[in-house]
Amino acid sequence: MLILTRKVGESINIGDDITVTILGVQGLQVRLGINAPKDVSVHREEIYKRIKAETAPDQDPQ
Repeated sequence: MLILTRKVGESINIGDDITVTILGVQGLQVRLGINAPKDVSVHREEIYKRIKAETAPDQDPQ
């Protein structure tokens, strides 16, 4: 895992098309702004896991 330190207003580029900007820090929360192409899905981790669980095929043993 790459670990970076950024200040409010600074950004991180991922490839040529994705930019993550630190918008604010308040206590233990960080506000991020994410610019990405429309064909790139961006979700919070808990939402991503829920989507994956809902779209996963049944795994009932047969």
